[in-house]
Amino acid sequence: MSHEKTDPLSSSYASNTSARRVLRGVTLPLLLLFFWWAAYAFGWTESKLFVAPGAVVDTGLRLLQEGELTHALWLSLLRNVAGLTIGASCGLAMGVILGLSRWSRLLIGPTLHTIKQISLFAWIPLIMVWFGLGELSKVVFISLAAFFPVLLNTFEGVGSVSRDLVEVSKVFVFSRFQLIRHVVIPSAMPSIFTGIYLALIYSWLATLGAEYLLTSGEGIGNLLSDGRENFWMDQILVGILVVGLVGFALNWLAGQLEKRLLRWRGPSALRK
Repeated sequence: MSHEKTDPLSSSYASNTSARRVLRGVTLPLLLLFFWWAAYAFGWTESKLFVAPGAVVDTGLRLLQEGELTHALWLSLLRNVAGLTIGASCGLAMGVILGLSRWSRLLIGPTLHTIKQISLFAWIPLIMVWFGLGELSKVVFISLAAFFPVLLNTFEGVGSVSRDLVEVSKVFVFSRFQLIRHVVIPSAMPSIFTGIYLALIYSWLATLGAEYLLTSGEGIGNLLSDGRENFWMDQILVGILVVGLVGFALNWLAGQLEKRLLRWRGPSALRK
């Protein structure tokens, strides 16, 4: 029975590298926080357009205790997950179809390339007319935001699959389904994950935009809108901080999922 030995020097180096990376990442936020605190602590500003860090912390704690912040965040995340799932799934399926079928590229490709040029927020009036101002319209808008990044990157990934792999699959007499499952999707996964990363960003922005523009209901976007209308700068800053933290968390989760699913590529090929 063999025992795998780990090199303490290499483990220590990896730990130090990770610590330095974290330190570099938090340096700028800590500096900004320090100057923000100093501006009020030393009386450098009395502007009503900004508030002291302590007021933001107090407002955040109050909103947490009242349950308003967690409730709004939960609703926003549910909308985001629903829209992201629908949009990414449709984008993945359509990207595979376009990548594999020349006829579908000739038939559907020009229309999709035309539609993708339209600004996302230009769809808002049409979505409002078709789906109203409720939850359905918000989910449709978020799905649209997630659809095109996954579609385009999946199409690119499928189109770049090695012809040698396809020839090998023919030797093993793979069916169409087996070809897609065992050759096309694994080979296109790096490009697909690029689309998923972009879809995470766009769908989260679309979630806030939908809540901000389609004002019925509750969510983080509505929390920001209420703060703007009532000139509650502390509440606006709480909402902005929550939005940033959620975006960071979603990106981190996607990175962990990518590492797990693409372990076969080796650590050097994964995102740093």
